[in-house]
Amino acid sequence: MTNPIADPLVEGVDTDSQSRLVLIEATPGGAATVTINRPARKNAFNAEVIAALREAFETLEGADGVRVVFITGAEGNFSAGADLQWMREAADHTEADNRDDAMQLAIMLKHLHDLPALTVALVEGGAFGGGAGLVAACDLAIATRGAHFAFSEVKLGLVPATISPYVVAAIGRRRARGLFATGRAFDADFARDIGLIDEVVEDTAALQAAKQRISGEIMACAPGAVADCKRLVYDVAGRAIDHGLMEETARRIARARAGDEGREGVRAFLERRAPGWVG
Repeated sequence: MTNPIADPLVEGVDTDSQSRLVLIEATPGGAATVTINRPARKNAFNAEVIAALREAFETLEGADGVRVVFITGAEGNFSAGADLQWMREAADHTEADNRDDAMQLAIMLKHLHDLPALTVALVEGGAFGGGAGLVAACDLAIATRGAHFAFSEVKLGLVPATISPYVVAAIGRRRARGLFATGRAFDADFARDIGLIDEVVEDTAALQAAKQRISGEIMACAPGAVADCKRLVYDVAGRAIDHGLMEETARRIARARAGDEGREGVRAFLERRAPGWVG
């Protein structure tokens, strides 16, 4: 049983400063925006930000009526990746402590990846390290032409381990090897060419226009079918096309045709009207 978002603004709270680290804004139509809100630190991750993002994604996963989730950063920067002060402190931690920290990031990214709603990264400024991983974990990503990216962990003697499953899935093994090994920065056009993002727009205004366009597009789609499509891709990717897979995919389309959304969608098409999920 899911729950509605009771308030259009939900906060992730930094217990030290009581500042709002992560904001959720949701429209009545079901478009939610998650904003990393540390502009003074270029929206860099620390343990509190990661925890707040995880809480935000858990909230959205359990909320009724959420159709699309946009991820962005406050004041023109997506995310600079790991906060330097946090990394400085981690250098004195044990390997077990560092493993626990890394696992929190991995869990947060998995919650984002598993959201049933369409997820869209809206990228301005920098998306580095874990910030670029957040982009890769989304279903779609749009960036302004001035955005820039890097997997720069190797320059610090580190590896982009926790984000690697999402990045490799987005850009492929060979591209990932080269970018991980060199840590070099690249622009939005290159990010689009390799599949990290889907679209480049000119500026912030165009990014907001793209956000509105995608919101309109997703509202025409059955929410259960959207979630099922996302799960379908995850389940069939990389599998051999054998009799077992053929049977499984046939069962899925049969279930969809016999389900409430499938029946309503076909009926609405034949009756030349909008289906019930269109607001």
